[in-house]
Amino acid sequence: MEVILAKSAGFCFGVKRAVDTVYMQTRKKEGKIYTFGPIIHNEEVVKDLQEKGVCVVETEEELKNCRDGTVVIRSHGVGKRIYDLLNGEQIPYVDATCPFVRKIHRIVEKYSSQDCHVVIIGNENHPEVEGIKGWSGNPSGTSVISTAEEAEKFVLGEEKTVCVVSQTTFNNKKFQELVEIFEKKGYDIIVLNTICNATQERQNEAKKIASEVDAMIVVGGKSSSNTQKLFEICKKECENTCYIQTLGDLDLSELQSINSVGITAGASTPNKIIEEVQKNVRNEF
Repeated sequence: MEVILAKSAGFCFGVKRAVDTVYMQTRKKEGKIYTFGPIIHNEEVVKDLQEKGVCVVETEEELKNCRDGTVVIRSHGVGKRIYDLLNGEQIPYVDATCPFVRKIHRIVEKYSSQDCHVVIIGNENHPEVEGIKGWSGNPSGTSVISTAEEAEKFVLGEEKTVCVVSQTTFNNKKFQELVEIFEKKGYDIIVLNTICNATQERQNEAKKIASEVDAMIVVGGKSSSNTQKLFEICKKECENTCYIQTLGDLDLSELQSINSVGITAGASTPNKIIEEVQKNVRNEF
């Protein structure tokens, strides 16, 4: 059986940088290490870091109690309020925000200060989007849109320029569709496609492979937004697509009587897990 592994599968630049940052801090052994939220959306990586003494804090109140160590800001980034808290409480921190996410923070900060209405296309509950919102100087003048229905219902009550940005891991095709809806409304609009190149390449490659194989395996954490989008893209191209977190989730009986399998993985999936899945599928068939 032919097994095709996507070249773009696995850690992207921003995720690798963030994970390497935390591991480097553990080797320094200079006090406790905290991450504000899980460093990435992969349970295996988070578990390994916890075994090395890294503690995950989830709230601002917990963050205030981290003066005895160093806080690592994860790749998803955080709002300005968190930086103000860390600096105000004199809590040491290392910023591992993905540079592509940091760029969106600067865009939102700039255009919100110019009295533009900022539209963020993405998942409102995703930590990256929460962080992006946190750089708007006018929260009431900031909207998060994720569906065509929400875009259609969007109405601006006053004459303002609309600045549209995107979560870095959003589906590029869907982003373009939502932008078209906004453009038809006749607003003075500035569109900045902030989906990172790595995400677009990963999605395009996954779509191509899925259209050419009998079955597709998507590997990644269940809470990983970019992996969920990969699954949606692959499922449209190949009905026989499965979503797994680790090799243990793979039901090989689903791969019987097929001639080709494609494998891709989200940006938070370690190479070790991808290699285990690829090796096992090759060995079994």
